[in-house]
Amino acid sequence: MKKERSLAGRLLQYGALTLFVHLAACSDGAPTPPPPANMAQAVEDAEPAADTKLVVAFGDSLYAGYNLDQGKGLAPILEKALNAQRIKARVVNAGVSGDTTAAGLARLSFTLDGLPRRPDLMLVGLGGNDMLRGLSPEETRANLDAILAEAKKRGIPVLLTGMMASPNMGPDYAAAFDPIYPELAKAYGATLYPFMLDGVIGKRALLLPDGIHPNDEGVTIIVGKLAPLVAGALKP
Repeated sequence: MKKERSLAGRLLQYGALTLFVHLAACSDGAPTPPPPANMAQAVEDAEPAADTKLVVAFGDSLYAGYNLDQGKGLAPILEKALNAQRIKARVVNAGVSGDTTAAGLARLSFTLDGLPRRPDLMLVGLGGNDMLRGLSPEETRANLDAILAEAKKRGIPVLLTGMMASPNMGPDYAAAFDPIYPELAKAYGATLYPFMLDGVIGKRALLLPDGIHPNDEGVTIIVGKLAPLVAGALKP
C-alpha cells in the first residue's frame, strides 16, 4: 500500500506539473522548444562499423536531451550503457523537442532514409506532446500505428517507450490514451517499456526545474531501466 500511495502521489504531482506545461503550451506567447541543431549531423555521422549495432532513438524532447549538455542525453548515455555490457552499438539521437506523433510521422522517412543502412533497432518515444496539448487519443494512435507500420515494412524491430495521461486530463482521456502503447506493441510485436518517466517523475532531484524533463541523473535512471530491454531486443 505504501508503494501504491507513493506512486499515486507522484502521478498527482505529474498532473499538476503537466497542467502548468499544458497551459503554457497553449499560450500564444509560449515559445516552442527548438529541435536540436545537431540532429542532422548526428544522422550523417552515424555510420557504424560492420560489427556494431545501429540503434535510432526516434522521439521528442525526452529523447533529444532537452536542456542537457552534449553527451548527457538519452542516446549517448544509452550507447555507453550498451558498450559497458559489451554490446557494440551506435545510438543515433533522432529526437526533436516539441514533436507530436504527427510531426514524428512526417519526418520518419526522411530520418530513416538518411541513415547509412537499415537500423538494427528503432526506439520510438512520441505521444507526450499530444497528451499535453489535449490532442485526440485516436489521432495519437493512428500516427503511432503508421510509424510502426512503416518500421515493419522496412524490417526494423521497434522498442516502444510508452507515456501515461496526466491525471488532470480526466479519466475518459486516460482510458483512451493509456492503452495505446501496450496495444500497439502487442499488435506489431514490438518490445514495450510501459512508461518513459518511470522512477523519475515526481522526484525533484532527478528533474530539470520544469518538473517534467529528466536531468543528468534522471537520464541515468531511465537508461538503467531501459538498457536491459534494448540489449534484449538487439540479440539475434
